[in-house]
Amino acid sequence: MSVILRPLTAADGPKVLDWRNSEAVAPYMYSDHQITLAEHQTWLAAALRLPDRAFWVIELDGAGVGLANLARIDLVNRRCEWAYYLADPATRGQGVGQAVEFAMLSHVFETLKLNRLWCEVLVENEAVWTLHERFGFTREALFRDHVIKSGRGRDVVGLGMLARDWPAARDAALARFQARGTAPARFRPD
Repeated sequence: MSVILRPLTAADGPKVLDWRNSEAVAPYMYSDHQITLAEHQTWLAAALRLPDRAFWVIELDGAGVGLANLARIDLVNRRCEWAYYLADPATRGQGVGQAVEFAMLSHVFETLKLNRLWCEVLVENEAVWTLHERFGFTREALFRDHVIKSGRGRDVVGLGMLARDWPAARDAALARFQARGTAPARFRPD
């Protein structure tokens, strides 16, 4: 299994729109509507242009299967938030999420030298927030009725990690990869 993170391009636009509106992804996003082409084009233009965010297509053995991103990158306060999704349900349970999680944490704390990384996850997406916790994130908040989906409030788990937490989390994750005979994702340069 080879997991690569490559920079998002304009050519990825149609595929990413399909992913964002898919049954595998849409239920876990904050939006609660079918994303239109015009809305997506505005989002994509900002994703490719604005300096406080970065997006990567997740590839499994050469095929695009999801998207990872950093947002609100704040170099002054040395923090950012992140999110990812796997759009192909067949990839789940293969360790792809773990490979992406490790690569992104390593990028944030070792390459960018940030101090804080945080994320928000719908409480019903237990597989993702427990994965974050397994990688060393601390649950810092439960935002009650934080998002309205299907006409009702949904709770959101807020998780965070500090740079000082990363070395122990990194070592534990590397041991898990070694025990399974797998490897973290790699970044493909621009």
